[in-house]
Amino acid sequence: MKRGAWRSKRHLIVNADDFGQSHGVNRGVIEAHERGIVTSASLMVRWPAARDAASYARRHPELSVGLHFDFAEWTCEKGNWRPLYEVVPQDDLQAVMQEANRQLAAFRRLVGKDPTHLDSHQHAHRKRSLYSFFEEMAGWLDVPLRSLDRRVRYVGNFYGQNTNGRTLPKLITARALISLVTDLRPGFTELGCHPGYASDLQSMYRSERTKELDTLCDPQVRRAVANMGIYLCSFHDFNSDARWRER
Repeated sequence: MKRGAWRSKRHLIVNADDFGQSHGVNRGVIEAHERGIVTSASLMVRWPAARDAASYARRHPELSVGLHFDFAEWTCEKGNWRPLYEVVPQDDLQAVMQEANRQLAAFRRLVGKDPTHLDSHQHAHRKRSLYSFFEEMAGWLDVPLRSLDRRVRYVGNFYGQNTNGRTLPKLITARALISLVTDLRPGFTELGCHPGYASDLQSMYRSERTKELDTLCDPQVRRAVANMGIYLCSFHDFNSDARWRER
């Protein structure tokens, strides 16, 4: 990639969330990276499978790995939302800050370096009371923060449920993904995804993960990306280009 080419070309980062949450999720993320179009992943450091995920990342440095902050997971049952688990109350800024710093330290121990990007489980970092802290952390790490860094657009529409947890399989087909990619604008775009095998995962988003995996590995998707002249890249590429431009 030529320096500054981001201004006219379309660059796509395909980022798999929840890396490390379970061994089944790990298998899916790895398969989507090796056989599909996933170029990046976000690591959840609190879970037992995080060590294996980090080990894979150390052996495959081409996969950019960010930190997926994990403070809670909410699930919807019959239209009512309740916490599946809670690490710290998300309305307690001091508790969130302490836990975020603990998770960053854990990431560094596991992966052996800083994350290439920051985001969070169920977008907790976008809460009005929290995002300033996470923007500051991203600033001193010199990495992008999902949705809040104007240099990288975030596309979260490749997701197989609505806001109340109803399954919408048509949103995670190859046709749907190709349509999303077709509409990309010049510059860097992050496409979020959740590939995995969910038999060992307790979550409201389970059966959709294998469907996402099949789509991300579908040869027609990769062909479409190539035929449209879209540069499939990772956060390594973005960070390298961004730091060159700041000189």
